[in-house]
Amino acid sequence: MDGTTTTTFALHELPLVLTREDPEAWLLVGMVRARNAVIRADWGHDDFGGTEQETFSDLQHQRYTRRRRVVAVVDGADGDPDRVVGYARLDLPLQENTHTGYADVGVRPEHRGRGIGAALHAAAVELARGDGRTKLVAETDHAVEPPEGPGALSAPTGSGRVPADAPSVRFAQGHGWRLEQVVRHSRLHLPVPADVLETHRAAALERAGADYRLVQWQDACPEAWVEQFALLNTRMSTDVPLGGLDLEEDRWDAERVRRVEEQVLARGEHLLTSAVEHVPTGTLVAFSSFQVPGHSDEFVWQGDTLVLKEHRGRRLGMLVKIAQLDLLARALPSVRRISTWNAEENSWMLAINVALGFRPEGCVGEWQAELSAAPARD
Repeated sequence: MDGTTTTTFALHELPLVLTREDPEAWLLVGMVRARNAVIRADWGHDDFGGTEQETFSDLQHQRYTRRRRVVAVVDGADGDPDRVVGYARLDLPLQENTHTGYADVGVRPEHRGRGIGAALHAAAVELARGDGRTKLVAETDHAVEPPEGPGALSAPTGSGRVPADAPSVRFAQGHGWRLEQVVRHSRLHLPVPADVLETHRAAALERAGADYRLVQWQDACPEAWVEQFALLNTRMSTDVPLGGLDLEEDRWDAERVRRVEEQVLARGEHLLTSAVEHVPTGTLVAFSSFQVPGHSDEFVWQGDTLVLKEHRGRRLGMLVKIAQLDLLARALPSVRRISTWNAEENSWMLAINVALGFRPEGCVGEWQAELSAAPARD
């Protein structure tokens, strides 16, 4: 005996739609647990974890995204969620960007190095190819962004690095993925000193002038703004730096805004949004959002923040971000941490975040893979 442990596992593709009452529901519960274990290993905390409610809800909302799920299961008692040791999540856009998809493959740390990740990756690629996709996008998570040097892999954008020796990086490179962009993860620990907020607020209001005013809401966008909010979301898909990622404009309309709101609420989560109206035209020209998870009352995700190109240079980004902090303090005073992600080359938004007190706490590698054509079927 050489001490090598052999793990016997089988892959199970989950139904497109799955409820808690279905016989396979325990597999999805196991996927949630396995994914949370991977997130905890990558980041060292549970803030970014998911819930069962969130995951089941996502499978009920597939109007704009087809969600394929494959899990790796080891031997044991049938119906035991802890038998699930790995997963492949594949999100396939159905409206725009139908040439690509988003893949997420993970294996519990104690079960790595046994071929499970490679099998799940192959299953995800086969599903994507069978759906006519020619490219895939994936991410690797890193709690620390390395300094320049031989231990770092730099993004082709010229901004940002991932650790070259990280297992996820080696796995991606070994399976033909190319690093296209690095995104900085930043944390803001609350509360922000009042004098800092007031100084930046006063400067932003003076620069914006009387032509701009704030609009805020929780969860559902007011009917009067929904069409314009849809336009802002459309512009968000192309106005931010994308590096070498092959992504097209993602069009939104009022129906999509409502469906996404419905999905978020069904996940047990909530939305907080601040926007800026250009008073002379009565149009929304900037916004920022928080997504409040269902598993923590001390943490929120910073969602999208955008200022339309034609209205930049007036400190509207700072204005709307401070408005969000005010709204958060009123609505959820228990929150103590905010996480945000920005492309390393997005110096304008990073400067706003740094001024407010966000500090780097890791990074995300954005990877892309070219898929060969699926073999012909008889």
